[in-house]
Amino acid sequence: MALRAAGRQTLVDTVMEQLRAQVAAGEWRVGERIPTEHALAEQLKVGRNTVREAVRVLVHAGMLRSRQGEGTFVVSAADPAEVMRGLRLAGVRDVLELRIALEAEAARLAALRHEPADLERMRAALDAQTAFEDADGQPDSGSLELYADHDVEFHRAVVEAAHNSALTATYAWFSSSVREALVTALGDHDMPRIIHGDHHALMEAIASGDPDAAAHAARVLLERPKQAVESLLGDG
Repeated sequence: MALRAAGRQTLVDTVMEQLRAQVAAGEWRVGERIPTEHALAEQLKVGRNTVREAVRVLVHAGMLRSRQGEGTFVVSAADPAEVMRGLRLAGVRDVLELRIALEAEAARLAALRHEPADLERMRAALDAQTAFEDADGQPDSGSLELYADHDVEFHRAVVEAAHNSALTATYAWFSSSVREALVTALGDHDMPRIIHGDHHALMEAIASGDPDAAAHAARVLLERPKQAVESLLGDG
């Protein structure tokens, strides 16, 4: 697929989008070197500085990597920023389904690999969360975001207790979507309230060192809100 000449407005953005599309379409495969700045500038009819800046953005995004004296190479056909935009647009059910997949495996690994500090972090997050509850044990309507922050902190502690750097990095990206979905759910009276017993059961299963029990506890914790969402959507 031939490169198109860039327009004269927002040149860096235009070139960046075209390069991103070329990579995604397989014009240059993962591991291949892209054309030089000079060649791209000629094809796009823009200055080399414009190409350099567009490439720099894609290097920062993780799609490209520059090697001194060798050129710039494709390292990923997907732009992580686009992935994150997709996650932010995902519905609550989609987020919960992905959470179950990630957190059940994280809990399984955490049961095998956790350290005392991991359990202390989980316990501290749950204790801190209670400060933002009303007399009935429900989240205070004026503190939903802070309440959600401590819940997300608990789940991040579970994931990080797996001591898997790839899983930790993935969940770190994902946690903003988790938080947004949680705040939405907390403000919806049709959604079930957070059950502390489920959280403590998960923490205890991890502490016991039983990977199957930990994975099961993670699934039970998240199945409740998922079923509620499916019921509201008419899929239950």
